[in-house]
Amino acid sequence: MAEHGDTQRMDLPDIVQSTLGDESVAARVSLGGEDALFVTPTRTVVYRSEGLLSDESVDEYPHGAERIEVSEGRRKSKVTLDYGLDGEKTFAVPTARLDQALHPVLAGVLNATGITDRGETVKQTFRFSELTVVITSSRLVRHIGEAVWDEEYDEYHYDDVTDLDFEEGSVATSVVVTVDGGQERFKAPNDQARAVREGLVSALCAYHDVDGLEAFREKMTPDDDGETEAKDNVSFGDGPDPLSTGTPETDDPLVASNGDEKVDSSETGVAAEKVDSPETGVAAEKSDPPERRATTDEGFAGSGFESAGVVDDEVAAELARLRQAVETQSRQLERQEQVIERLIEELRQGR
Repeated sequence: MAEHGDTQRMDLPDIVQSTLGDESVAARVSLGGEDALFVTPTRTVVYRSEGLLSDESVDEYPHGAERIEVSEGRRKSKVTLDYGLDGEKTFAVPTARLDQALHPVLAGVLNATGITDRGETVKQTFRFSELTVVITSSRLVRHIGEAVWDEEYDEYHYDDVTDLDFEEGSVATSVVVTVDGGQERFKAPNDQARAVREGLVSALCAYHDVDGLEAFREKMTPDDDGETEAKDNVSFGDGPDPLSTGTPETDDPLVASNGDEKVDSSETGVAAEKVDSPETGVAAEKSDPPERRATTDEGFAGSGFESAGVVDDEVAAELARLRQAVETQSRQLERQEQVIERLIEELRQGR
């Protein structure tokens, strides 16, 4: 069983105390009998007690490894730390205590190689076939491959995580992590999915100081109150509808928008001639000739709106340009279709 925290020095065998010097012990894992594994911030120390066929011994395994491999047997398993050009070092542990031993060793390697920050805690490690998942107090680390660990890994810091979800299946549960708008997925066997879920949710919520996953999602939801408030504050007062400057029968800006009510020509300085509409039976106003339209438009200065006549002209011109572009594209598509049909025919003829 692993013991975390600084182990009392008086509990350590003399040979272990001598080897460690002033370095503190972060974790201690029993390997059966008096044998034990000690993990410090920089190395792993494996202690073997004196036996019938061997003397008391201590072996050291620095944490600056590039790769960690595990070979599992029925009773014993081997953990190999690969140091690149400096070679490899291997130690054996009972298979029943492999995961307990591997967890602090992997945590020590992550810390020594700078993957985790100072003060960051490695909370849980999981191995699912060729997938290794590490949950720390600040990030989720994932490694895929035959090795338990090497330099090819993915990490998702909790600062970048915006959502977390779990999709249950008949055999495995998909863990869906949303990072910067994209989704990252991995699967955990159902018999361990609950432990993964509880561990990851706990670490993520603790990092963001929220009570649960729903509270985390609310915190990650963009605050649109400012936009809503801005929309609510838009007001046109009691004046006319800014989108309605004339009746349906005409686009002229001088035509009254309400029954037989006329536009007061004295306000614009433009004379208006009264005309009876044979279709509606409503008296309306006929605008001045085009040559006087410029004077009429001046009446909109400073109002925040443009003359409806000018807008209609611009829209008509834009529609004409769009229509011409569509017709040009249609002709090009027709030519392309003709070329394709010709190619198909020639291919059929064996050309």
